[in-house]
Order: sequence, then structure tokens, then C-alpha cells
Amino acid sequence: MATRPEIILRGGTVVDGSGRRPAFRGDVAIAGERIVAIEPALPAADDAREIRVDDLVVAPGFIDIHSHSDFTLLRDPRAVSQISQGVTTEIVGNCGYGCCPIRDAALAQEAIYGYDPSPPLTWRDLDGYFDRLQRARPAVNVAALVPNGQMRIAVLGMADRPARACEVERMAELLREGLDQGAAGYSTGLEYPWESAATEEEITALCRVVAEAGGLYATHTRNRDEAAVEAIDEAIRTARAAGARLQISHLTPRGGADDTARALDRVDLALGQGQDLAFDMHTRLFGTTGLKVLLPSWALAGGRDALARRLADPAERARMRGSRSLISAVGDWRRVVLYDAPSRPDLAGMTFAEIATRAEKDPFDCALDILRDELDALHRPMVLLTTYDEAVLRDTYAHRLCAVASDATALAPDGPLAGAVFHGAYTWASWFFRRMIRETGAFTLEEGIHRLTGLPAERVGLADRGVLEPGGRADIAVIDPARFGERGTTFDPNRLAKGLVHLLVNGAATIEDGRPTGRRAGRILRRWGGRATGVRVEA
Repeated sequence: MATRPEIILRGGTVVDGSGRRPAFRGDVAIAGERIVAIEPALPAADDAREIRVDDLVVAPGFIDIHSHSDFTLLRDPRAVSQISQGVTTEIVGNCGYGCCPIRDAALAQEAIYGYDPSPPLTWRDLDGYFDRLQRARPAVNVAALVPNGQMRIAVLGMADRPARACEVERMAELLREGLDQGAAGYSTGLEYPWESAATEEEITALCRVVAEAGGLYATHTRNRDEAAVEAIDEAIRTARAAGARLQISHLTPRGGADDTARALDRVDLALGQGQDLAFDMHTRLFGTTGLKVLLPSWALAGGRDALARRLADPAERARMRGSRSLISAVGDWRRVVLYDAPSRPDLAGMTFAEIATRAEKDPFDCALDILRDELDALHRPMVLLTTYDEAVLRDTYAHRLCAVASDATALAPDGPLAGAVFHGAYTWASWFFRRMIRETGAFTLEEGIHRLTGLPAERVGLADRGVLEPGGRADIAVIDPARFGERGTTFDPNRLAKGLVHLLVNGAATIEDGRPTGRRAGRILRRWGGRATGVRVEA
């Protein structure tokens, strides 16, 4: 070894994350932030700290390609829910949600998961956000996409209409700025109220900006229910017309196995035609979102008092009822569960059909009543949409280009986020390992780890992460394969995963012997230059 190692992990089962090389028993040597050697047996090194990892799996740190931790990492940078599952990198700015660009802080709150008045939104662009995040010293590495929802709010406010040509150009300028400042790409959330009026032509124009920079276009498609496959067709057309690399977020339609098979057929057809695309999927048997997405964007215009007046007006309520939303599209209030509403804890865990029967009212009106009672914390009420089963998820994961993701926020069971809930936060990677690798054998150890590491790294352009190799960053998870799994449940979700033994982030021991050390060594990962084949993301 040319570089003297500082740490040697000895005797573990090395799974390199590439998905190509079989696991082998070996040693991994680390110096500073880098891996310096991987061999079946490394010689002893003076002054190196040696850690025996017999009977444990040594893998790259997991990469969450679809995270919503943009703001929660500012509130609590420890990211306990993530590091306890072996996560070392998160990609934020997904689904059109995120922390920049910001022109009106009051409106921007609507498109930020986990928003809280502290810290205040004092920045305007990606540079400002990254600077604020770096000062928070996150425990994980963070790369970001430029979110379309925030761009649209910055330019159009809450206007519920297609953008004019001059407005598209202003959004394109904001997108170029974000990409120039190091964003890995661009995301849309076309099912959400502040983006639903965006046309295919509008998105295609913005995707051309991404294509010019060689970035990634990630989309939460326009419809994931009755027209889910047609919405995937739109995403494929848009990316093809723009020449952009495409990542379809949480691909599985809510309609079941037949729609999932059709969606996967569309992906394979596009791949066969030479298109550059892949997708990801979360690990929940339900969708989770804020109850406020029931509201059309026009209802949010004017702030709290204006919304209060609208919710008190029967005619305005009737107008809201006529607007399609992610929640109303489910089409059956028996499948919409109120998970959490601080003003009505007595209703938690009930379906809206049950709530309506109890109140002797219409389910839609019951939902609006809850939002009326939560006007001062409109982001708090959360709902579950019971839409998936395990067999459909397994069919989705089985595709060679499906990465696994949280679709959640980083949380912690104590501190400022102790009362926050986002399903999947504590369970996504640990559930996938337990269920899909260990119990069902749907994936070999090598291929399952690849879906959590090398595959997402390749899609985002993380050139020196996601695969264990000399010269790569020392983001390393050491796992007990017989124990690693989730402990959180649907109605008790904030429980730490078990079986993660050690975690290194940029060579720093973040977890030792199953316990957080308090070290926070995450980096901001900015993307610099190059077309798709030359993309690098660097600290």
C-alpha cells in the first residue's frame, strides 16, 4: 500500500456495490477520506486501528436517490433515521419540492417538506442553501436537484395556469443558475397543485436546459392513478424531445399489478429505442403525503386569512371539490387514512370514510374541516393512501434499472424532530434488506446492495461513491446480515433500525458498535461540468 492506512476493517464479507463482482472475504483499508486498499488479506500496518468485522457485511454506504430531507437536515443535521440504516448520501430537491430558488418566503413554505419557522428562509438560491446546510454540518452527504415547484412559485406565485413564454424563460434562468451552482439536475412534481397546470411544452423547454448541462431529469409524473401509464408516456416523450436523461420517481402506479406491468413495458420500449432512463421506488405499501395537497393552488393564494375565508364559504368549498388532487384521485375515501393531525388526535388512524360516518358529513368536507383547524401548521396533517401490495413492489424492484429510495425525510427520535413523522424515514433500506434480500431471496446480497449503492451513484453521477474501490470515498456501512432490519411500524414508525454495526462517512466513524458517535462528516456534493458520460459530483 502506497498510503499508510489509518483504519483496517478485517475479515468481513466485502460486497463492493457494483452488482458485478461476487462477495468475498477480505480487508478494507482507509486513510483520511479515501479507501486505499481492498484485498483478501492485508498486511499489518503500524499505528492503524484494526476493527474485526468477521461475519459482517462490508458495503458502500447507502445512497438515497429520492429524499425529501432538504429542510429537516437544517433543523437536525444528525440524520439519525438515515445513518442508523447505513445511509451516507441523500439526493434532495425531489418531486418539485425543495429549499430553492426562493423569491417569496411565505409562498415557498408550501413546497418544502418538514417546514418549520426555524430556521428562517433567508437564502435565495442553491449557493445560499448549500452554504446554510454546510454550516449545519450534516451527518450525511447531500446532493440536490432544482425543484420545479419552487421555480414555478418563484415566477408565477400560486397562479393555476400554464406559464407564459416570458415566464418559462425566467424559470429557465433560475434553472441554469441552480445547475451552474452545482445542482445534479431538475425535478418535477406534476401531480401537486402548484405544478399541475404546467404543460408538457413548458417542461420540455426546461428539460432542454438540463440536457445542455448533462444533468438528470427526475419526475413525479402527472398522474399515478387512472392515467398513470399515460403520464409515464408523457415523461418519456418530454425527456426524449429535450434529449435529457430521465429518472422516473416512485414508478409503480397506484392501480395495481396490471398497470405496473404496463408501466414497465413502457420503460423497456423506451430503453429499446435507445433512451437514457431509469427509475426508483420506495418501500411502503402505501403512499404518504400532506393533507394540504387536497387544496388547489388558487385556494392557497393570499395566505392564511384568505384560505380561512375560503374554507368557511360553501361555494368556495364546492369549487375546491371540483379540482383533482393526489388525494381525491384515489377515488375511495376508505383508502385514505388520517395519520396525524395535532388538532384532532382522536381521529388518528381512521379512514376518512370512518371519520365521515362519525361526523355524519361528507369525507371531503371532513378533510377541509381538519385543514381549517390546522391553519397555523398546514403542513402537519398527514395522510396514508393505501395503494400497493408487496408483490407489486417486488415486480417493480425486479427491473435491472430500479433503485430503491426512501421518499421521506431524515428524522431523529429526539431533539427538534422528535414529534415529526414521515413513513419510510426509519425503515426504507432496512426493510428492503430484511424482506427482499434475507427473507424472500428476491435479490442476491450483491444485487440487493447494488440497488442501494452503485446504481443510484451511477444515475446521479457520484463518480467516487457507491462502489468500494481503492481511491473511492470511504463511505462504508458494516452490517450484521442476520439482524439488519426495520423496527418501525405503520403506527409506531419512529423506531431505529437494528443490525447496523459501523458506519463511516468520508472516513469518519459516524456509528461504532451500533451507537452514533456524534461525528458529522457529511459533505455538500456539487455537480460540475460535462455531458452525461463525464458527470462528476464533488465535495
